[in-house]
Amino acid sequence: MTDPKYRPFLINKDVDGNVRLTVRTTRYNSQGYPLVTAELQQELFKTNAAARAFAQENFNARQGEYAAK
Repeated sequence: MTDPKYRPFLINKDVDGNVRLTVRTTRYNSQGYPLVTAELQQELFKTNAAARAFAQENFNARQGEYAAK
């Protein structure tokens, strides 16, 4: 399980009702301040489970690394 503050995969619904996956990358500056970059994936999913399966296959995601909005 990962630290609950670090959830690199965001799963949410868009205005059309499709489930979307956003991959977030966190890096830190010299003062230790987190800088987060988010990249919305082009794929559209019908369910949260499908988005999780895609993240597991393509980004080696593990349980506990997902956030939902």
